[in-house]
Amino acid sequence: MPAPLTDQRPRRRAGQLQYWLSVAVFALATIGVFYANPPLLRSLRALAFDAYQRLSPAKPLPNSPIRVVTIDEASLAHLGQWPWPRSIMAQLNTKLAQAGASAIVYDVLFSEADRTSPEQVLQELSSDRQAGLRRLIQDWQTHDTQFADSLAHSPSVLAASFQNQTQGGAFPLKAGLALAGDNPAPLLPSFLGVSSNLAAFNDAAQGIGFVNWLPDNDQIVRRVPLFARQGDVIAPSLALEALRIAVGASTYVVRSANAQGAQAFGAHTGMNDVRVGPATIPTDGDGQIWVHFRYATPDEDIPAWRILSGAIDPAQLRGTIVLIGASAPGLLDLRATPLDPSIPGVDVHEQVLEQMLGGHYLKRPDFAPAVELLAALLSILMLAFAAPKVAAAINAGIGLVMVAAICGAGVLLFINAGYLFDPVFPSACAFIFSASSATYLYRQTEHQRAEIRRAFSQYVSPAIVHELQAHPERLKLGGEVRELTVFVCDIRSFTTIAEGLSAEQLTRFINSFLSPLTDIIIENQGTIDKYMGDAIMAFWNAPADDPRHALHACTASLEIMRRMRILNEAWRAEAQAAGRPFNDVAIGIGLNSGECCVGNLGSDRRFDYSAIGDTVNITARLESLTKAHKLTLLVGEDTARQAPELPFLEIDLVRLKGRTAPSHVFTLLVDPMPEDAWRAFTSAHANFLGAYRGARWDDADAALLALRPLAPPLLERLYANYAARIVRLRAATPENWDGVYELEEK
Repeated sequence: MPAPLTDQRPRRRAGQLQYWLSVAVFALATIGVFYANPPLLRSLRALAFDAYQRLSPAKPLPNSPIRVVTIDEASLAHLGQWPWPRSIMAQLNTKLAQAGASAIVYDVLFSEADRTSPEQVLQELSSDRQAGLRRLIQDWQTHDTQFADSLAHSPSVLAASFQNQTQGGAFPLKAGLALAGDNPAPLLPSFLGVSSNLAAFNDAAQGIGFVNWLPDNDQIVRRVPLFARQGDVIAPSLALEALRIAVGASTYVVRSANAQGAQAFGAHTGMNDVRVGPATIPTDGDGQIWVHFRYATPDEDIPAWRILSGAIDPAQLRGTIVLIGASAPGLLDLRATPLDPSIPGVDVHEQVLEQMLGGHYLKRPDFAPAVELLAALLSILMLAFAAPKVAAAINAGIGLVMVAAICGAGVLLFINAGYLFDPVFPSACAFIFSASSATYLYRQTEHQRAEIRRAFSQYVSPAIVHELQAHPERLKLGGEVRELTVFVCDIRSFTTIAEGLSAEQLTRFINSFLSPLTDIIIENQGTIDKYMGDAIMAFWNAPADDPRHALHACTASLEIMRRMRILNEAWRAEAQAAGRPFNDVAIGIGLNSGECCVGNLGSDRRFDYSAIGDTVNITARLESLTKAHKLTLLVGEDTARQAPELPFLEIDLVRLKGRTAPSHVFTLLVDPMPEDAWRAFTSAHANFLGAYRGARWDDADAALLALRPLAPPLLERLYANYAARIVRLRAATPENWDGVYELEEK
């Protein structure tokens, strides 16, 4: 029998507990990684948001009131190298103001005096020449003065740049700031110093905003700050100042956490939004906005030299916000965005202003991280429930579908509502958990397969072991009802044999008997059920399917009968060598087919893979009946019917103990007969059975007399048994004789 298997339920429960503990540990690790927010996770999240933008870039603002005037290569060729004289900048500013621009915004710092101004040029001349020329230019305005005057008479906005070192004094604020709710300063980007313009320019300008970016580690601009601070001073960005000047506002109204209408539930979450005139701009808690970029359109920018030359119709500039910045590569004001590897910084300001004017914002709400963590945990939980119940390939498919669903949901939310939800973290968690659970369950399956190999490799064929490894569920506890062909084999007169052998000799004898029989059964796809001292029980068609189980069981029985001849020769030689007598060992084999309950049967603590049922009982009685019929093999009629290709010989019609209906029993001849002899023999045998069952005793005696010379020697004792039975029946003259032999023994 297969090695006894201990009750799998405690082991299964322990395995399930271990599995769910592993799931809990994975979930806790997921939460830990989420809150640690490592650089790799931030980078992957940023790349996912970039992919959103490439899938659905922003559309250009219809009838955009923003113009970009560039200091490009062509303008440098027309007007000379940068920096240009401030007199030229004054002309440019004046022309834009005269054209009716609503804001003239410089993405350029003017932190040093103009060296091309006449009074500056004098510093390079000798003393005597300085004296003569100073009288000549004493009534001339300096270039810086010209530019400052132009700035003072126009809606101008200058740039400043924060520094992380103490320098430049305080930021030159131009606008007021009204706060509602918590002070947002602690969460804003903080700097120590500032680089600004000449004091005359700062005083003359209508607005001043910082131009600092806060790019990610890959130096790609995805968010821009609208506010930053230097100490206690909260300053606006250049784009925000441009909007303020354009709409004629003097003050920013900043609403932060816990302001009226702001939902922070008592938490200090920073800034919520800022109001500039009629525009309300939602921000992150740190005062930044996510920019929904479009592809840059450098062909729409206006070269500065064309403004100065009058080549541009002033009507194109009336009521617009004009941004002035460098686009020439040598001026090093280029930025990377999710859509463009390199665009002028002034174009980024343009797209920020377009977003504020259009009112279409990307949203990364405060609850987004919680939703992402929840999605990750739900994905893990769903996969955890599914993994033990489905095949590894299906589990992998579920994981891929889940990843696709998470990514698809993120894309749809971005396209339809502008939400930035991170698909990377929940997808990565789902993928890693799916792979981990598959690995874990694979190891569990391999362990289970090893257990199956251990339990069955000595009792079933390698092909069946392979089948059980592929489908271990067929070994379910409690068994299943299926049709089997059952085999029972026993040694005749075993007690007499055992009496003549020592314990060691008896053990060696039993092993030499059971080992070759086991090999034959396994080679013919059978399963060993159990060894019962000198007896062996086996069955076919479980645990693996065997559509030809009856044929294979019969074939194995014939091979065993042939092998017994070889074994008897070996045992005889061994006995002769030991100087002890020896009689050939005889066996009885019963075969029968029918439904049985087969599976892991036994107690709660220990069970075997075995078969039980009426079919097993009948098989045992057929094996016992071989003694009465003086035959080695008796086969039930169900088995004979399922193997029509074999030459079965009907032996008797018997009523087994405990059964009402009679059963036809058959045998197989171990040595085949020539075809002509077989036909003559079976015809005579059928003639005899007909007379016997018809109670025609004289005809039966005559038929038996004619039959016995045709029969193989192995059937001689059977026919002698029949002759004796006829004598008893003739003397008893039974009434209602139906030809059925009543078996009183089990």
